[in-house]
Amino acid sequence: MSTSYMRARVPYTYEEYRFFPDDGRRYELIDGELYLSPEPTPFHQTVSRRLQHALMLLLEDKGLAYIFNAPCDIIINEQSVVQPDLAIVRIDRKAIVSKRGIEGPPDIAVEILSPSNRSNDERVKLAAYARFGIPEYWIVDPELGWVDQHTLTAAGYGPARRFDRAATLISPTFAEIAIVLEPVFQPL
Repeated sequence: MSTSYMRARVPYTYEEYRFFPDDGRRYELIDGELYLSPEPTPFHQTVSRRLQHALMLLLEDKGLAYIFNAPCDIIINEQSVVQPDLAIVRIDRKAIVSKRGIEGPPDIAVEILSPSNRSNDERVKLAAYARFGIPEYWIVDPELGWVDQHTLTAAGYGPARRFDRAATLISPTFAEIAIVLEPVFQPL
């Protein structure tokens, strides 16, 4: 996500957010502050698609979870609406999926870094996702080929566990997740 801010009016609410223009850009609210993102790069989208495909095979096709890709609103409260690159919701929590979006924290949120969004994903969203109670947060660096996995504790996210391109990504939230990362980060 971009660290570009629009500060014409703060705090924004979900009711106002619903009427932002459908102009191809991704808008998000975190604690009433508006964040705007530029279009993702082709490699960003490729890594996202590869991760989504692996997760669908491991979780969705087996009836364990739903996998959502951006843009899909995660409505945390009336002043926080985010659109992670990928979101995973356990099948037994499907009641949080509504016509508006996902109404509550997903089980896993995944953000894929772009040069313009690094600070936002590694600082702003890291703190917000912990406050929102998202049990697991993955920050993916497509250029350097790693995934930092943050797991929620009573004190917030603990130290990240890094999986590099030579590793197999596993998850404390879903024992079924075992993703060999080398093909995910294969260049175009």
